[in-house]
Amino acid sequence: MRAVFRALMVLLLLAVLAGGAAWWWLHQPMTMTAKTLELEIEPGTRPRAVAQRVADAGVQVDPQLLYLWFRLSGQDRAIKAGNYELEQGLTPYVLLQKLARGEASQSAVTLVEGWNWRQVRQALQREATLKQDSSELSDEELMKLLGREGVAPEGRFFPDTYTFSKGSSDVQVLHRALHAMDRHLADAWAMRAANTPLKSPDEALILASIVEKETGRASDRAQIAGVFTNRLRIGMLLQTDPTVIYGLGAAFDGNLRKRDLQADTPWNTYTRPGLPITPISMPGKAALMAAVQPEQTRALYFVAKGDGTSHFSASLDEHNRAVNRYQRGQ
Repeated sequence: MRAVFRALMVLLLLAVLAGGAAWWWLHQPMTMTAKTLELEIEPGTRPRAVAQRVADAGVQVDPQLLYLWFRLSGQDRAIKAGNYELEQGLTPYVLLQKLARGEASQSAVTLVEGWNWRQVRQALQREATLKQDSSELSDEELMKLLGREGVAPEGRFFPDTYTFSKGSSDVQVLHRALHAMDRHLADAWAMRAANTPLKSPDEALILASIVEKETGRASDRAQIAGVFTNRLRIGMLLQTDPTVIYGLGAAFDGNLRKRDLQADTPWNTYTRPGLPITPISMPGKAALMAAVQPEQTRALYFVAKGDGTSHFSASLDEHNRAVNRYQRGQ
């Protein structure tokens, strides 16, 4: 019996030593070949391959031992795909927690209210951590890839800050921005005024894009939308400069001339009645709401006062006096 007891004690001691060694290993910082390493785990990567990729990334650890830890922890199936930054001091225990929680390294890109589509593409191209999957695609090809074949991209993406894991596709960011605009536009359209002259959510989006470009101060936004709504209701030309500038495209040199106002394009609201054929910018939530719930006003005109606000007029005579005062200094 004594021999059996001694054998059990030895086994128990060995188990304690093994447990202590395992605990020490789990909480011991792993040696790395650089202060910061990048680890990419693609969707569908198995835990054994994840352990090998950790070693391949520059972490000096036995991948078989690391894989055994993944399995024994019960969290091997919780490991999430993504791009991770591994920093010195990382232990096997912390590494698994990081992978299981999906703490991938994040970057962000901001799409600004009032930007046009060209500016959106430029912003995405400047993000070095994004895969430029759309760079070789035409607008038509890209919109088809996003499931909107035949739809112009202008104004269809919601302006916001979008975070993403390093190495994500720019198409994924655009997909999120596209559906964000879908949601905000649908919400706004559901709350439209009963007497709106707008016939569809697309028309609301177009008007909102104009309001976004014309608004110098947020407090004027609803009244600016009211002016355009009044003009649409009575069939009066919108005559808004941002639509002319948009139609000129790269030809616009920063100075809007009389001949530009007379140059007909599908967006020139001085030469064509109603709304232009597409939005001219990305409207934010406030502009969308202003388009569908404009201020009730008698104004048919407005002019910039030079301080970011606008002067509103109900008659042409009053408007001309305001132009002389604020634009011509008379």
